[in-house]
Amino acid sequence: MRRVYLLVAAVVAVVSASIAQPLLPYKNANLPVAQRVEDLLSRMTVEEKFWQCFMIPGEVKPGEEDKYQRGIFGLQVSASSQQAGAAAQLLQYNASEDAVALAEKINRLQRFFVERTRLGIPIIAFDEALHGLVRGGATAFPQAIGLAATFDTALMAQVAGAIAAETRARGIRQILSPVINLANDVRWGRTEETYGEDPWLSASMGVAYMGALERSGIVATPKHFVANVGEGGRDSYPIGWSEWYLRQSHLLPFEWALKKAGSRSIMTAYNSVNGQAATAHPWLLQRWLKQEQGFGGFVISDAGATGGTNVLHMTATDYAESGAQAINAGLDVIFQTDYDHYQLFIAPFLDGRISPQRLDDAVRRVLRAKFELGLFEQPYVSIDAVRQLPMAAHRQLARTAAAKSLVLLKNEGVLPLRLPAGGRLAVLGEDAVLGRLGGYSGPGNGTVSILEGLRRQYPAVRYAQGYSRSHRALVPVPPAVLFHPSASGRQPGLQARYFDNMELSGTPRLQRTDANIQFKWTLYAPDTSLRRDFFAAEWTGLLVPDTSGVFELGLEGNDGFRLYLNDSLLIDQWAKLSYRTSTVPCRLIKGQAYRLKVQFKEPVGEAHLQLVWSRGVDTALPRQLRQQAVATAQQADAVVLVAGIHEGEFQDRALLGLDAGQQELIAAVAATGKPLVVVLVGGSAITMPWLPQASAVLMAWYPGEAGGEAVADVLLGKQNPAGRLPISFPVHESQLPLSYWHLPTGRGNDYHNFSGEPLFPFGHGLSYTQFQYSQLALSAPAIGPADTVIVSCTVTNTGPADGEEVVQLYIRDELASVARPLLELTGTRRIALRKGESKQVQFRVGPEELQLWNADLQRVVEPGDFRIMIGASAKDLRLKTTLRVLPAGSGR
Repeated sequence: MRRVYLLVAAVVAVVSASIAQPLLPYKNANLPVAQRVEDLLSRMTVEEKFWQCFMIPGEVKPGEEDKYQRGIFGLQVSASSQQAGAAAQLLQYNASEDAVALAEKINRLQRFFVERTRLGIPIIAFDEALHGLVRGGATAFPQAIGLAATFDTALMAQVAGAIAAETRARGIRQILSPVINLANDVRWGRTEETYGEDPWLSASMGVAYMGALERSGIVATPKHFVANVGEGGRDSYPIGWSEWYLRQSHLLPFEWALKKAGSRSIMTAYNSVNGQAATAHPWLLQRWLKQEQGFGGFVISDAGATGGTNVLHMTATDYAESGAQAINAGLDVIFQTDYDHYQLFIAPFLDGRISPQRLDDAVRRVLRAKFELGLFEQPYVSIDAVRQLPMAAHRQLARTAAAKSLVLLKNEGVLPLRLPAGGRLAVLGEDAVLGRLGGYSGPGNGTVSILEGLRRQYPAVRYAQGYSRSHRALVPVPPAVLFHPSASGRQPGLQARYFDNMELSGTPRLQRTDANIQFKWTLYAPDTSLRRDFFAAEWTGLLVPDTSGVFELGLEGNDGFRLYLNDSLLIDQWAKLSYRTSTVPCRLIKGQAYRLKVQFKEPVGEAHLQLVWSRGVDTALPRQLRQQAVATAQQADAVVLVAGIHEGEFQDRALLGLDAGQQELIAAVAATGKPLVVVLVGGSAITMPWLPQASAVLMAWYPGEAGGEAVADVLLGKQNPAGRLPISFPVHESQLPLSYWHLPTGRGNDYHNFSGEPLFPFGHGLSYTQFQYSQLALSAPAIGPADTVIVSCTVTNTGPADGEEVVQLYIRDELASVARPLLELTGTRRIALRKGESKQVQFRVGPEELQLWNADLQRVVEPGDFRIMIGASAKDLRLKTTLRVLPAGSGR
């Protein structure tokens, strides 16, 4: 009886409390989102508003609760399992384990912010998912450039849907993807992250990806607004492009992201645009994005980019001013890499340098997204949902996407492989076993290498490494052999003295011990007491080799260095000219101490310096690997040589070819006379002086966790390749930048001593069958500027196998008020055709496809003739006709 009484009393107490404390408007799910946002905003302090404009990687650790009492926009939660990467290499890897642990961790974090902070504002857990969530247990699909090579937006939507399911199940509600920048110069190290060079293809693929995320309740964050590659293909280089050019090219994918995909966030770029940092650019962030496009979402900086006006572009005196410039210009959320960085930016939020109206607008945008995501009502995720993810189906989708992404560049009849009974296949190359997934990748689930994929289907495979991309002739001298004398004996490291002059004179500004000499001072000086563009340094100590021999010893860096050994000057490049590597042969004896002195000066900035030697470098290794590979090839009936490139963020490539070791291996294997198939692993264009030596070339990109199986499917004829190039492949770097999408050149396209044509054009890709195009027709020969016409043609599979074809529609404006591109891709259709089958393909052409930006920056459809072209690539146009657009009101 007493229990009943207590239960009734408890219920009465709860009801009484509810009556005494009515539900606050912002917690009332029955009210409109706008009303809830305004109510919550009115209750926030300035500090609480600041924290809704600040995002970092991290989590709330025990003892740190007080730091987060005012809330935060969101967190990128650390990985749940330190062993995910290694475990993922096993086929029996349980993908649900890390997903469950991460979901539980995010639930705990949400519970803290919802239940233990004053206002109970939930966080947005965010992460990267360029081609799969960057987490242990998540599916690794083909890299973005490979997905673009499918030319299949429906497939892209399926992939994005799988990514969204794996993302939301873990409690992550914002994805800092995709990269919809145009790869207009393939030297850019981040070309692999993009959808290629073409505005229409990039926009279409981006919409398919982002739309699937947004429909699943995941905030998509296209990046980098507005361009992230400049002259020379260099990452985050400044751009100086007109508004007219930007509107018809680099801004198009972002416009579609907002209007067609409904992206609720956008990320700025590091670089400057026409002299202003993209992160603090009023025209980009306010006028174009928020006013003209009506963007109601929130803008975040790239990681650390808010301070760019201070340390990169030198248009702000300090971090506080850089933050004020960015927020006042239209940035909403500052993305930093550490909690303590808030101290750099909070002052202008508190002292009025950021207007209260602009601050409220930024916070309003963040809160609106959190309410729309339902985080106030459902901040937690179901652990059962995580365990029920259809991972097997996602893996099969990854295999399908990989097979559809592969581009057959050349085939002299050797593919698909038809080996004799008992025939032997040689597989060569380090990249055949690495299973590389590309930039911004998780570990994948049981990633299958190309070698393993082939062995599963054709056991008679012999492997040889052939080359090593990581092999270097010189390596940094390690700390283990560097010392300095002291009163107590020999101590690790070199004594370093840093000066604020070029003469190494006077009293040093800084003295310390450096473990070794391996420095890259780009944004900062060695110490705050020095200027990064005017200092000198001297290191002294002892070099004590751990083995005897004759070594190359020297310095690598941007010149202005000297090297002394036992007081003898061995290298003198004190004149600062360029980046160089200078070495001298030295006979060194194990255990003997050699007096070492290195001097360096930096009168400009961007200081790089390394003390290097050849110790531990096996100079015979490249030759030995090549000989073993050639011997393996000689015993085989056919050879698959897998080669690859190095690239990535801030890893731009001046040279686009394979390294010397791989090119030498191709030549040596070709000399055996065996049929040679070269499979290329990479995310960008590759020059191919060796192309005549190969019987076939297949571009595999980074094909994802099931990529080895997909490559084997194509090489052995179980899948017919139909991927197409989303970028142009140049013959030589001197042709760059090279894109099919360009205005008329004025005179000509060739050089005096070289071609201006690509090695392989945009849209190129071969098949194991052939396709015939016929019966091009327009539903009307002439239309008005607001009308639409249906363009149709028939495609027939006339070859010996079933296959898929990517039908491409290009348009050229024959006479316009401003110069127009010679070709513009405006539609693609990927169709499957059985042997002998025909299909009609239709495209809709209307104002969106025909419009231009005129000299007055007005988007219009001008009357006149438009050339309609259909074909298999930008250089293989099979059908052409002319569509006439009549003046408005003229009738037909």
